[in-house]
Amino acid sequence: MELRENYCRKSEETKPLVPNQMKWDFILVCDKHTYGSEKDAKKTEFLGKLEKKGFTIEEIEDKKLFYGVHAPSEIFQKYQCLLKNSDSGLQNHHTEENVPITTRIRIVNFILQNTQISSEETLQKLIKAKVFKAAFPLHKREELRKLLKENWAQWRKILKQQPIEEIRSYFGEKVALYFAWLGWYTRILFPAAVLGLLVFLYGIFHFDSSQVSKEICEANTTIMCPLCDQKCPFWQLSDTCTYAKVTHLFDNEGTILFAVLMALWATVFLELWKRKRAEVVSGWELYGWDEDEEELALQLINDPAYTLKLYQHSYIRSTILLLLVLLMIAVLIGLAHALVIYRVVATVVFTKSDFEFIQEHASTMAVITGAVLHYITIIVMTKVNRRVALFLCELEKPRTFSERENIFTVKIFTFQFFTYFSSLIYIAFFLGRINGHPGNYVRVAGKWRLEECHPSGCITDLFIQMAIIMILKQTLSNFVEYLTPWLRLRFRKSLANPKDKDEVHMVKGSENSCKEQWLKNYQLNEVNIFSLFEEFLEMMIQYSFTTIFVAAFPLAPLMAFINNLFEIRLDAIKMVQLQRRIVPRKANDIGIWLQVLEAIGILAVIGNGLVIAITSDFIPMQVYKYTYSPCMLQNRTDINCLTGYINHSLSVFRVQDFEKQMKLPEKLPDFMRSEITECRYRDYRNSDDYSYSVQFWHVFAARLAFLILFEHVALCIKLIAAWYVPDVPQSVKNKHLEKKYENLLGVPGKIDRTTDV
Repeated sequence: MELRENYCRKSEETKPLVPNQMKWDFILVCDKHTYGSEKDAKKTEFLGKLEKKGFTIEEIEDKKLFYGVHAPSEIFQKYQCLLKNSDSGLQNHHTEENVPITTRIRIVNFILQNTQISSEETLQKLIKAKVFKAAFPLHKREELRKLLKENWAQWRKILKQQPIEEIRSYFGEKVALYFAWLGWYTRILFPAAVLGLLVFLYGIFHFDSSQVSKEICEANTTIMCPLCDQKCPFWQLSDTCTYAKVTHLFDNEGTILFAVLMALWATVFLELWKRKRAEVVSGWELYGWDEDEEELALQLINDPAYTLKLYQHSYIRSTILLLLVLLMIAVLIGLAHALVIYRVVATVVFTKSDFEFIQEHASTMAVITGAVLHYITIIVMTKVNRRVALFLCELEKPRTFSERENIFTVKIFTFQFFTYFSSLIYIAFFLGRINGHPGNYVRVAGKWRLEECHPSGCITDLFIQMAIIMILKQTLSNFVEYLTPWLRLRFRKSLANPKDKDEVHMVKGSENSCKEQWLKNYQLNEVNIFSLFEEFLEMMIQYSFTTIFVAAFPLAPLMAFINNLFEIRLDAIKMVQLQRRIVPRKANDIGIWLQVLEAIGILAVIGNGLVIAITSDFIPMQVYKYTYSPCMLQNRTDINCLTGYINHSLSVFRVQDFEKQMKLPEKLPDFMRSEITECRYRDYRNSDDYSYSVQFWHVFAARLAFLILFEHVALCIKLIAAWYVPDVPQSVKNKHLEKKYENLLGVPGKIDRTTDV
């Protein structure tokens, strides 16, 4: 303690840098306000507050006013005293005044954001009130940025390993951990992508060999019931031959093994990341870093009279917030219902189309257009979800910025999850199961029938929906994500008049190089506190697609792997070349996102189990194969045991029992020469009273048994994998154990190790 006090006293005697040695920590930009106006008064008061805290401020006048802010060295010396110089280590070769540049920016930003004027307005509120236009740290002309630009933020470096240490030295630990996590996630995706591709290729190799597909393709005498009420024709089951073959690409024996292995993969990925993270932060000497202590230190540096804010909890506020969250979720589920109604109506419209192709593929066209509409809904609701999450976050009154960030993360991810997956959940688990049956259909507003599943199952509908959303998100969204800031930057540069550039008037005589640097940084795209958050959220949604419904879309890991190779460089180029410098944040993990990943892992087990048990036809086929097939009833070994499955899975309906609102076509189809008295539909029902048959309850029991068994086995595998792979490597544990031991031996009055007790 005495050494620490001496160090602090010694630090306080250090003289600050003279102005011509200064390197500006932050830049404030504002319009030229009318002298004496309210905005001008607030600006002057805010700058005066900073000067009282010892900040040096220099003004440059152009079309706007630029203020360079340089913090006094005493601030950083106090920080080192309070946290015992916790920033020492690998970052010291990129320092100013023995303080890492990322630490300088972080501390200055905290003070700027928490400095209040007499009206209790902070910098953020002043920016909203247009007193200031922007506040940002500078991209410096230094070797480190040049290195990142040449060796990292380039498309041609797409397969090169990322310079995580250099990223940390320039952008801080939080950004470095994001890219370390993204790189690790992409690397671990590779075996999952290969496995998914093998499952898909297995389906291709057996494209024409599936017994179910063969029976559907040969069923030219099986007449199916009309798909709508308004004079829709009867149709032959063989008309859907191609659809049945495509279904087998995803609904085959390999899907089950793949789903189990992906549940294991998700667990192993998380455990390996925990180990990787422990190694990284241990090398940064941040293994035992405490975020609360860091924030308290910054508060005390900004205001020595700071009053500690204690943890508080209100059951009334929590209840209100819970109800509001549930209300928002209900709205999102309501939007999913609206998409269902669209698909129902679109099916009817496409069936009446004059184009033969659209008429024949009305159901598939409704699925495809519904998926595109779902993607548009996602884009719109993403903005709405953010506003609602911010509003709820303010109601909760978080104690610190990190607590506010965690609360916001949970809410926005919850809303985004329901936005993305409500429609998928309907297709996977409800489509074709709540639509009733011929003679007693369930109708929307008593008019439009709900959709039915194809005789070969609903899994292809789920695949189409997932593929369209994922492809659009990973192509169109990434294209816009890169092109928008690039075009904005080009547009701003084109507006800059070279003649005006030489006539910049400088009030206090800054050098031309300094002026030029400030102007160039201001032209870059704005960065906000959500910039890194948005990147994490995008990856979490992708991770959800990759794991939760992967049984229906085995190519999802491959698409995610390819996307991430480009995503890493896209984010790098944005941060280094297209955007202003992001404010560095200190961190020793990815925060609450790790808990989100663990929750997704559990949902993946549940989701894939439900897809196989409910959406897929795997269970009904196995029940038929081992109970009702010719192999079991007739003890035959010369035929495929699934022979007769399609006929077994279709029920018979008498045409005379159709409801009154059912309008049958006046003209018989070309393939019929006599009047149709019966048609078939997908279900297990008796032909006399249309009640559920014994086979239905047999299949239902098998589905339930499989679901329970699958989820228990998968969860057990996850638990065993989590136990088998330690979160922290033994080398890291031993390193910190030895450090504690050496610290104890080094205290005054240490124990004599030669004395026996």
